[in-house]
Amino acid sequence: MGYAPAWGGPLQVPIGGEVSGEVEVRFRVGLVGRNIQLSRSPHMHETEGAAQGLGYRYDLMDTAAGTDGTLSEIVACAEADGYAGLNVTFPYKQAVLPLLDRLSSTAQRVGSVNTVVLKDGKRFGHNTDFWCFEESVRQGLPGAKIDNVLLIGAGGAGSAVGHALLDLGASRILIADTRSQVAEELATSINAAAGCDVAHPVDDLASAASAAAGIVNATPVGMAKVPGIPLDPALLEHRHWVADIVYFPLETELLSTARAKGCRVLSGAGMAVFQAVRAFALFTGREADPGRMRAAFRTFDDA
Repeated sequence: MGYAPAWGGPLQVPIGGEVSGEVEVRFRVGLVGRNIQLSRSPHMHETEGAAQGLGYRYDLMDTAAGTDGTLSEIVACAEADGYAGLNVTFPYKQAVLPLLDRLSSTAQRVGSVNTVVLKDGKRFGHNTDFWCFEESVRQGLPGAKIDNVLLIGAGGAGSAVGHALLDLGASRILIADTRSQVAEELATSINAAAGCDVAHPVDDLASAASAAAGIVNATPVGMAKVPGIPLDPALLEHRHWVADIVYFPLETELLSTARAKGCRVLSGAGMAVFQAVRAFALFTGREADPGRMRAAFRTFDDA
């Protein structure tokens, strides 16, 4: 485990992989989140950086494992230390918004940020979850019926997924969240983008699952540090397709339960890989090789 000292000094945080001591670090980036020690992002990014001959270091800034300070302090310290940018994950994708100077059009629409580029004294916020989920569904669930979908989770990731479902052609998006106001706000945002009432907050998961063709988990439930399943397994039917944005572990309880019932399933792997591809390009100005990053993702456990 790494740690961060009192703010004002250089960050000292866990490093995701090996960077040759003979290569000068040109790009230092990181991931800010809670309970992220199992993240595969450092390995994917540093493997790609090495393949391109870049001195590239990717740090974990885990507020549950030794990185101290508020989100504002973490971002400010990274900026002062010359970081090229930061990825942002649960629970900071919306909390980071007031700390930024500019937002991309997608980040503005979605209302959350998962990638921050630090350049020329400015902080630029992007949301790549939106495109990454779309691309993951297109490649991983070809032909899936998208018209009526139950979305569980309306936070930063859920917002991106909800808007992506709209662009994928969903005509009815049922949004469930333990925070009813957050679900209502996301429904309002999606409906404003659609120009009609497409999204609806729901509190009856049984009724929503019965009406839906697909179910998406956009909550942290299922992560190694947040074990469990976000709905009663009895509500899953063979006719459902089921997607999970969680990727550590790759086979969540939700996916294993759905798979056992014969459902088509989509893990968080595709979304994680595509997010890394986009973030690498934003941080470095160089295109990443998706196949190489996918291979790095798959070999993470052996790395």
